[in-house]
Amino acid sequence: MRELSNPIISINGLGPKAQDKLNAIGIYNLEHLLFHLPFRYQNKTQFTPLDKARVGDEVLVQLSIESVETLPTRIHQLVCHLADDKGRRLLLRFFHFNQYQKQQLVRGDIIQCFGEVKIGKEGLEMHHPEYRLISKGQSTLLEKTLSPIYPLTGNIHQPQMKKWVGVAMEVLKKSGLSDNFEGLMGNSMPSLKQALEILHHPQEGENLEQIAAFKHIAQQRLIIEELCAQRLSLLALKKQRKRKIANVFTLKNTLSNQLHSNLGFELTAAQQRSIDEINADLCSNHPMLRLLQGDVGSGKTIVAVFACLQAIESGFQTAIMAPTEILAAQHLQSFTSYLAPLGVKVALLTGSQNTKIRTEQLDKIRSGQAQVVIGTHTLFQEAVVFNKLGLVIIDEQHKFGVHQRLSLAQKAHNTPHQLVMTATPIPRSLTMSAYGDLDSSIIDELPPGRTPVQTIALSNERKDEVVEKIKQVCDANNQVYWVCTLVEESEALRAESATNTHHYLQENLPNHTVVLIHGRMNKDEKQTIMQQFAHGEINVLVATTVIEVGVNVPNASLMVIENSERLGLAQLHQLRGRVGRGRDKSICILMYQPPLSTNAIQRLDILRQTNDGFKIANKDLELRGPGEILGTQQTGIADMKIANIVRDGYLLKRVHFYCEQFLNTSEDKQCALIQRWITDDKAQYAST
Repeated sequence: MRELSNPIISINGLGPKAQDKLNAIGIYNLEHLLFHLPFRYQNKTQFTPLDKARVGDEVLVQLSIESVETLPTRIHQLVCHLADDKGRRLLLRFFHFNQYQKQQLVRGDIIQCFGEVKIGKEGLEMHHPEYRLISKGQSTLLEKTLSPIYPLTGNIHQPQMKKWVGVAMEVLKKSGLSDNFEGLMGNSMPSLKQALEILHHPQEGENLEQIAAFKHIAQQRLIIEELCAQRLSLLALKKQRKRKIANVFTLKNTLSNQLHSNLGFELTAAQQRSIDEINADLCSNHPMLRLLQGDVGSGKTIVAVFACLQAIESGFQTAIMAPTEILAAQHLQSFTSYLAPLGVKVALLTGSQNTKIRTEQLDKIRSGQAQVVIGTHTLFQEAVVFNKLGLVIIDEQHKFGVHQRLSLAQKAHNTPHQLVMTATPIPRSLTMSAYGDLDSSIIDELPPGRTPVQTIALSNERKDEVVEKIKQVCDANNQVYWVCTLVEESEALRAESATNTHHYLQENLPNHTVVLIHGRMNKDEKQTIMQQFAHGEINVLVATTVIEVGVNVPNASLMVIENSERLGLAQLHQLRGRVGRGRDKSICILMYQPPLSTNAIQRLDILRQTNDGFKIANKDLELRGPGEILGTQQTGIADMKIANIVRDGYLLKRVHFYCEQFLNTSEDKQCALIQRWITDDKAQYAST
């Protein structure tokens, strides 16, 4: 007797190649087939009279064959003329056929056809319909329930997928399915078995509009269960991490007090709260894994500096990992400015360093002379050996994979404390679902003196007006960013190249220094240009999006983003955050190429309306979905079987309600729920 735990290869006719293709989309056993849901349905529950058949509808008809002919067109066609008992006609047209098929279609036979009704020169038509020759004893197309149409993979065909899911459904009828929600307080939803039966084979009259909108109670039942499993898996990871032993930092404030007295500014309440939360974690013998969220310019760096000081005073090294060399260099400058006066030694490790410098840096790290080590992906390499690594800080964390973070953590003798930072504000609902295993600190206020950036949108046709504005800004001794989306010309994308824009601005701003920077330059060139810009030696910096993160020039008060409609909300917000860092009023001009799509209009409008990164992140989530915001590494959320965190956000309160009940049940019951929804190959997506 078959069971739902049987591997899919146990199905007759399903071979190793098909098994590999199904495995690739997370289907390993018969139970997994149950959760491979239809994306639409066909109605074959009744015949449609020809006078009721509407063009564009899919209908089932039963008619008589009047005649069959082959048309001598450029591409041979087989045409079959059908009629009902009242003389109304339907033409079947086949562009691909064989001789056997032609011989089977005989005048006077009864045929059932299902397909989309089209209109042709002679009236109603169907092209390549599904059909059965009833007169020849073939089985009827008529079905008791709506017919499911499944998502396919590889070269697997619809009849195969229907057959395989059908096998799983038959096993479900005989063996049942353990229902994790059974007996939970307040559960009035259908059972798991009922929900699956409804969604695979809805009865005629079932609310298909609700199903199409993912609002049907049967779908909600599955969505809530999957989101519960997702959240419980993250909480299990968190619990597992809390069992590990970390180095306990002894809270000392000698260096922190010195830094505080030399800052020259007061920390915001949000910064101080975040520092206190981090310090409490560092004093624990369980490894910290904390997400530090803060909008651009909110002051995450100084919070990270205070965390470094606690590691240093407890005799440990800190590794700070940045996604790009430009950002690593910026961190070197920022951290050194705070730490050097306190006698703290900072090292830098990047891929472009020559052998001599690299060897020197590696020796300092190995000996422990370097107390703070800043680097890019180079920090993962085997040659990098720490003396006593106790704290890992990861900036723009979504740009790193889980295994990369893990390989860095493994360079410590005990599990190190980890602080992961992001300047991409993440909506609370997404934080709970994507980072439920992390503790979270949010810097939700800007330092005093930061004035909101005024944002305006202008057509590319008004470039001359923008140039006049640049002259005014430069004459007032302020500086300008002009961001281009491409380095080279592309007619297809209608975007000005950075090179052409550089020449254009040089010609139109002869009294000002205009310099070009882009990602294809070598590290030394980029660093020299950024230093010159920071020192006020450059008036206008023409750049690609290479300046998106990590650049801090308080004197820059105007940001021009060309072809802004081509960039996402988060990226535009990050770029805008490069200005407004000084005391002077700052402006961001979003230039665009008309006409704009509806989506682009919404993006530009929200930027004009608000500087609040969390409001912008919510809109970005709505427009683009979670995969884009979290980055490609956070695949678990983007690849859920049924749930969609954006679409189904309204169910999160109920998810939380049921999760609380599951946490009071046995670990076995929690594990059973998690294993149903999260296959082994995805269990590692969460932060480790």
